[in-house]
Amino acid sequence: MSASGQESLPASGGLAPALSAVRTRLGLVALLFTVAAVGWLWTGDQMRGMDDGPWTGLGSFGWFLGVWVVMMAAMMFPSVAPTVALYSRMTRQRSLLSPLLFAAGYLLTWAIAGVLAFGIGVALNSISHDLFAWDRAGRWAAGATLVVAAAYELTPLKDVCLGKCRSPLGSLLGSWRDGWTGALQMGAKNGAWCAGCCWALMASLFALGVMSIVWMAVVAGLIAFEKMIRWRRVASFGTAAVLLALGLLVLTAPGAVPGLTTPRVAPMGQMTSAGSWRSAR
Repeated sequence: MSASGQESLPASGGLAPALSAVRTRLGLVALLFTVAAVGWLWTGDQMRGMDDGPWTGLGSFGWFLGVWVVMMAAMMFPSVAPTVALYSRMTRQRSLLSPLLFAAGYLLTWAIAGVLAFGIGVALNSISHDLFAWDRAGRWAAGATLVVAAAYELTPLKDVCLGKCRSPLGSLLGSWRDGWTGALQMGAKNGAWCAGCCWALMASLFALGVMSIVWMAVVAGLIAFEKMIRWRRVASFGTAAVLLALGLLVLTAPGAVPGLTTPRVAPMGQMTSAGSWRSAR
């Protein structure tokens, strides 16, 4: 770690050191935002016409994983950019490769999360058959998922994980690894804290429509809101209130939820549907 880089960082905790690093690593931050913007455009093209609302089919494994990784870059890079900039400022290596490897490690963790999500969807589909059809348990499962996600926002585990995301300096210092392998490992660990913070929000995305660019933007906005707003408790309670309101509306009046698509395909996670739609286009 660069001693001079560490000494020049703000002594205060929270987001101050990361935001200070942004001002000295504007090129890196701009690159991450550019990658995110390209990810939004590409993901929007891939998802066009595929939103079947709650429990939209995930397609083939390879197709879903590719879209998932690009989706995570689009959703997460804007809010994780200050942490990547902070890492870049702290490292001895002044090349662009180290922070990019850090970002790659971060995405690797989310790729693993995507594999787990796909596996859970396959397992539930094989066990339940059409139990999660919208006109059976699908609506109630979607609403309950959102309510559970709202409750998770107020748990101690969420608070710990969010604290790591909102105060990255201590987390980086406590897990520092030198070299390119270390950059990858540190990025993966940061991604793990982020996954612990945001897994319920991602579950909410599946419950609202994982192939919906609208809900993707809403969830990305909530993630950025939690990580960047100055008042931590406002962030947690505000996100919980939004998720609870959406959950109750899905349970009682789904037609009142703006942008919610009523599923056309009955089973949850009909895993070949999205892939076949893509091949047919």
